[in-house]
Amino acid sequence: KQWYQRRVAITAGGGRIIAARTARFCCDLQELFRPSIQHFPAVLSNANRLLASAKLLDVPVVVTEQYPKGLGGTCSELDISHCKVKCPKNKFSMVIPDVQTYLADNGKRKSIVLFGIEAHVCIQQTALDLLELGYDVHVIVDATSSRTDTDRMFALQRMRQAGVFLTTSESIILGLAGGSDHPQFKALQKIIKTAAADTKLLQFPTL
Repeated sequence: KQWYQRRVAITAGGGRIIAARTARFCCDLQELFRPSIQHFPAVLSNANRLLASAKLLDVPVVVTEQYPKGLGGTCSELDISHCKVKCPKNKFSMVIPDVQTYLADNGKRKSIVLFGIEAHVCIQQTALDLLELGYDVHVIVDATSSRTDTDRMFALQRMRQAGVFLTTSESIILGLAGGSDHPQFKALQKIIKTAAADTKLLQFPTL
């Protein structure tokens, strides 16, 4: 009942989020996935926008790596030096004990901005787990991908049906800033001055 009441409240609020109540989850953007993930360079570029803006907005970042011993670490071009949690995992979902502990210790963080790979596996399972725990989840579509566009498309559709908010990197950056009076607005403008890299989402007319 409590979970249902929170879902109703989130839906009624239209998914509005506030920086002080938000965390960003960067999922498994690792070196060995580079050759196989659709639009990977563009996904990394947009992920970097999210990471850089998180630092400016004082939004904590949680980073996971899927079996890094075999799949390598996070891609070197991503600056995760300011992340609050970085941990390996074997489970597909990011909702593992270290992450759950961080969330429990930071109870005011009720909105999760989620991006990475793969959309139909780790991102989807993380989103569903977070929804069950009562969080509102915002998946960044231009910083999320899979090995095939078919899997990416249907994963995004399924997550939207489950109650996830789908949005873009620029939308979330400016949404968390709230307005041009934000003290970091000029720095944020530099991040978004160049348009987000194209991940070919417009080929999906049903999204």
